[in-house]
Parts: sequence; structure tokens; C-alpha cells
Amino acid sequence: MRNWFFEQMAMYSAYHRDTRNQVTHHIGVPLIVFSLLVLAAQLPVAEFTIGTLTLAGVLLSILLVVYIIAVPMIGIIATFVYMALLYIAEQIGPNTSPYIVFAICFIGGWVIQFIGHGFEGRKPALFDNLLQIFMAPSFLIAEVLFSLRLQDNLKNEIANRIHKYLPAEQKSL
Repeated sequence: MRNWFFEQMAMYSAYHRDTRNQVTHHIGVPLIVFSLLVLAAQLPVAEFTIGTLTLAGVLLSILLVVYIIAVPMIGIIATFVYMALLYIAEQIGPNTSPYIVFAICFIGGWVIQFIGHGFEGRKPALFDNLLQIFMAPSFLIAEVLFSLRLQDNLKNEIANRIHKYLPAEQKSL
């Protein structure tokens, strides 16, 4: 699973090399994730004495387990970040127009990301591999860790795999 995860991260990295594109994704991806959590939080899965388990909680838990198994530090950080977003999303109930919040955050997040891909001059990775949608949150955390000079092994794994995902004109760089 780790090798598959590293391969997916290398592909994601190859489509997000321009700093401006990276910045737009640090805004757009959390907005999209939040919007999806708001929507899925409207669907209860189970009731417990301590609260309600929503579809958002179930789906996010599965994703976080994958992250923790693949790259524990990223998974742990993602757990804190995205559980906070889940908490906020679950506070948005019927009285606060969750579908309007969903629409604004979802559309806004995608617009911001497409602007970034305009800077990049390359289509989004998800157009070639839909699984890239799930890589975005983890890669944003990885980028922050790389800037702090952490997770050098992961950075090297990505660097060793990225060449096959670069456009021909960038492979020689």
C-alpha cells in the first residue's frame, strides 16, 4: 500500500509544481473537503448516547486510516486538521442552510484550483486519475512538512517516481 500511495503522491506532485498552483490548492482543497463534509454531515448513520455518527465521519475516518497506514506523520496531522473541519461541518445544521454552504465552498474551491492550474499550464491530475482527489489533502500536508525539512524520505520517494508523470518538456529538467 505504501508503494501505491507514494506513486499516487508522485503523480500529484507532477501536476502541481508551480508555486502559485500550490498556493491555490492550499485554499481550494480544504474548501472542497469542508463542503463535502458539510453535505455528508447531513446524513446520520448511527445514533449513540454521546452523539450521532454521520456519513461524513465514516468517510473521513476511512480516508484518515489510509493516510496513517501509508505515512503515519501525515495521517496524524491530517486527523487533527480534518477532524476540526468535520466538527465545524457537523455544526452546520438545517437552520444554517448547509446546502448553500456546500455550494459556495464547493464551487469556490474548484474555481480557485482551476485558476491555479491556469498558472501551472496543465490540467488537473484527477482528469487522468480520479483517485488523485484523495491525494490532495495528504499532499498539502506533505508540502508543508517538506518546507519544514521534514519527511525527507517521502520527498525522495516522490522525486524518484515523478519523472514518469511529467510532461515531455519537463522530464529533462
